[in-house]
Amino acid sequence: MSMIEVNNLVKQYKGAKAPAVDGVSFSVEKGEFFAFLGQNGAGKTTTISILTTTLSKTSGEVRIAGFDVTKEARRVREKIGIIFQTPSLDPNLTAEENIRFHACLYGMCSYSPAFRLMPLAYRRRVTELAEIVGIEDALFKPIKKLSGGMKRKLEIIRSLIHTPDVLFLDEPTQGLDAASRRSLWEYINETRSRYGTTIFLTTHYIDEAENVDTVCLIHRGRIAVCSSPVELKRSLLRHELILDAEDRPALLSELTALGLPFTVNGRVIVPYRESAQDIVARIRTRLSVLRIHEPSLEDAYVEFLNKTERGMV
Repeated sequence: MSMIEVNNLVKQYKGAKAPAVDGVSFSVEKGEFFAFLGQNGAGKTTTISILTTTLSKTSGEVRIAGFDVTKEARRVREKIGIIFQTPSLDPNLTAEENIRFHACLYGMCSYSPAFRLMPLAYRRRVTELAEIVGIEDALFKPIKKLSGGMKRKLEIIRSLIHTPDVLFLDEPTQGLDAASRRSLWEYINETRSRYGTTIFLTTHYIDEAENVDTVCLIHRGRIAVCSSPVELKRSLLRHELILDAEDRPALLSELTALGLPFTVNGRVIVPYRESAQDIVARIRTRLSVLRIHEPSLEDAYVEFLNKTERGMV
């Protein structure tokens, strides 16, 4: 079952020369971890705003968990959790009161005027999430007294409190320290594994998308590529073997005889796309250096951006 279905989505802002989103189509399966990446102004935030019912589309079809985002917006909101890039907390309430109202709006429980009067399941869930992101000591403080990082952590709790079917993460770790980032991702991965939650991520921390199932790159409102991280890296970059030998001339002679391309830049660099093991098994010269360089998703993303600047995408 596709939890997110987007077909020929268009968003044209009034007065704009070109659509912010121009014929975008993709689908996300139940339980999939999907990353949506692109430069500022590429159409990421517009797309995620339409998917989460906070912005109307110009045309096209969008369904979340089988529900149309325009005709069945209320049903869509019941199925999703959202961590927006821009904070959306009520400054007149405490941290826990923000969570409590959110939980009651989602029908988790009936409202009570004090935390101690709320159902035990709610209190345990809030406490568990607060410990995970590290704000257990700030739960009952007014929002006005919380730092930006603490507010971010609070929004994370609020988005997860009702265990949504689809979790939209728009720059979720912005403003978090390294330890909090790690704790958050450990919990999100655990939630996905336990409940089959579908994750839709946009982020500027490209390493956070390294282990996603699908990465989709958007450029000037259009999908440029949609594939697994492995396929994306393979299409944009080469893997490299870094070699050397005490008898370097013999190594270079052997590589030439085997028809393997190489460059010498401090070490002998042999690019490859298939199997490093097969290449190494064919080399008979005794090696003094053997390293495998595998490009990261960030390497591939930077290469994609470079190609867009050169007009190659």
